[in-house]
Amino acid sequence: MAERRLFEDISDAIRRLILDGTFPPGTRLPGERELSERFEVSRVTIREAEIALQATGWIHIRTGAGAYVEAILPGDNAILPKVSAFELTEARSLFEAEAAALAAPTISSETLAKLDELLVAMADDSKSEEEISAIDREFHMTIAAASSNKAIIHVIESLWRMRMELPEVRSSHSLVCRKDGAARQAEHADVVAALRKRDATGARLAMRRHFNRLIESMLDETEERAIVELRRQSAESRERYLLSAKLA
Repeated sequence: MAERRLFEDISDAIRRLILDGTFPPGTRLPGERELSERFEVSRVTIREAEIALQATGWIHIRTGAGAYVEAILPGDNAILPKVSAFELTEARSLFEAEAAALAAPTISSETLAKLDELLVAMADDSKSEEEISAIDREFHMTIAAASSNKAIIHVIESLWRMRMELPEVRSSHSLVCRKDGAARQAEHADVVAALRKRDATGARLAMRRHFNRLIESMLDETEERAIVELRRQSAESRERYLLSAKLA
């Protein structure tokens, strides 16, 4: 499992303050400087924590106006199931492909324009991994919302919560996305192209191709990590053997 990063601890601390009423729903969070002094961390860490909170639906950031606690909070008391990254990605493929198919016939020009903007934002190399994850979530949730099916929207929101909050899932996605950024960008563009044509079948297939490639990348990454671990164990065994041979 990847080592937990500081901004994750800070986002958890802010979430607890939201739940205990220190920062009630609908109110503005203190500024970055005040929060950095409160938690004794840098403003960059506060910014990363806020991006993570926005990605999981706890706050929304208004450009030039600060960060605000969402009026309706995620169901934090709900226990997330322990699922693997593979299981989650399979489920996302099923629901998000159908959401894209449902959205295609009626998607608005305004929604397509928003998706175009998100594609540009995701291609920005200056953005951090956390910022890209937040944009990625907004891209997929925008398509889900365009399906106009409240049940599907709820399921996809729940799946994204697992994607962002389960440490092992988040770690697996992080490793894959660092390597496959260009492929992900092209796949997202294919989905938008199908939506623009009002092609339900094409949108469904484009979304499925996106998730199928993600699953393949996860399998490759798992194999690579297994090989690295096997080599590490072999090296340790060799060192022990050589040491014992010297002492014999």
